Amino acid sequence: MKLTKIYTKTGDAGETSLVGGIRVSKDSARIEAYGTLDELSSHLGLLVAMLRADGTHGEEFAPIIEMLQRIQNDIFDISSMLATDAEALSKSSAAWVAPYLENMEHAAKRIESEETPLLEQLIDQMNSQMEPLNSFILPGGSVAAAQCHVCRAVCRRAERRVVSIKVNLNVQKYLNRLSDYLFVLARKINIICRQEEKKWKNPCT
Repeated sequence: MKLTKIYTKTGDAGETSLVGGIRVSKDSARIEAYGTLDELSSHLGLLVAMLRADGTHGEEFAPIIEMLQRIQNDIFDISSMLATDAEALSKSSAAWVAPYLENMEHAAKRIESEETPLLEQLIDQMNSQMEPLNSFILPGGSVAAAQCHVCRAVCRRAERRVVSIKVNLNVQKYLNRLSDYLFVLARKINIICRQEEKKWKNPCT
């Protein structure tokens, strides 16, 4: 069996290629943006593994796991958008280019019309089943909830990175809503695991 090498050595000098062929520095804002999304997806993968490893609340965690994996797919779609120089790629006559750009456009529309509204729906649904917050809470509780807060914080950083490169506003809106979803989800996980939330002790009150 012929092995495919993982390393190409083309990035050893600190540059990488966008889809479309343009070479950019690995510390460019665009690379930082989709690199942070990769980090977020990895943290979400760890959260999914934690929820699966829980032998007590499998039935309650099943729909959460399904949603988190859907989110990972959305993040991959967004990362593909950020990794593509659409203007440069559109000038190519390669057979795969037109379907690729069409799929990317379809993904962008789906993020706007389906994925962001779904996050809003789930946030409202979970929030309606919780006690209203009257103070800030400290990230923590169960291990899975703590990891969910890590995902939320990385998502906020990803959003900041995406804002810095001024891409599609629908992507920014999705990430903004995703961080809200992860915050409420962390609270829900603690409720399922019967872990009390720790509130910030504000010295000014």
